[in-house]
Amino acid sequence: MKRAGVLMLAAVPVAIAATAYGISPSTHDDSRPAHPSTSAATPRRAPEGLAAPAMKNLAQELVASAENSTLDWRSAYGYVQDIGDGQGYTAGIIGFCTGTHDLLVLVEHYTADHPGNGLARYLPALRKVDGTASHEGLDPGFPAAWRAEAKVPAFQAAQDAERDRIYFDPAVGTAQRDGLGPLGQFIYYDAIVFHGPGTDGFYGIRERAMQRAKTPAEGGSEKAYLSAFLDIRRATMRAKHPGIDTTRIDTAQRKFLDEGNLELRTPLVWKVYGETYKVP
Repeated sequence: MKRAGVLMLAAVPVAIAATAYGISPSTHDDSRPAHPSTSAATPRRAPEGLAAPAMKNLAQELVASAENSTLDWRSAYGYVQDIGDGQGYTAGIIGFCTGTHDLLVLVEHYTADHPGNGLARYLPALRKVDGTASHEGLDPGFPAAWRAEAKVPAFQAAQDAERDRIYFDPAVGTAQRDGLGPLGQFIYYDAIVFHGPGTDGFYGIRERAMQRAKTPAEGGSEKAYLSAFLDIRRATMRAKHPGIDTTRIDTAQRKFLDEGNLELRTPLVWKVYGETYKVP
């Protein structure tokens, strides 16, 4: 949800990673409070939607193009870096952060099931730095320990489970309640990945979008509502990080919306940070 070597400004070309866990060209906001309750409206779409296996893999490829400059999202299990955004280390397939609680929860849950793993010894330090940008107690060994543990299938599965619990399932479920199809579900997912789920993040953006346009569940136009959501999200990104590159919206999600591809059907062609990606 949030990784990058630096905040990518519009005029700065992306640096393609030279290693398997390369530098990512995005950033992530610290908006982690519990989300407010959502509408109980009945979804209008089939329950699988973006959660269908092939569609979920596509969603991960789309996110990885913005988060890690690759379509090979599984290569990011071992990613770990302080990207200079004030949230400590960012790591793993969805950018768990030492400063935003989700990385701590991941390691706690993993250690409960797998005591004595290579990250367990860092739990006291992770609890101490939670909510800060500090590396106290983590350096110099934590990055290497993360990369080593990321080779363990059980830890990869733990990352998948936390991604789903905190980000994917809430975003897709909310989108379905709002009557959105696969594109809208992905738009919600990418937003919660980048901004976090809090009222200052994804749920706040959604609330403001609903004030501007009705959701399909409320009888509104799906395309008009998603356009309003993307407008507000883009403005939110630029308000918090002036000059930030917003191509993950402008030449990816907005492109799909303008094409009328509400079902997110392949083939897809999009650009992020000047790089072109294709899924046949």
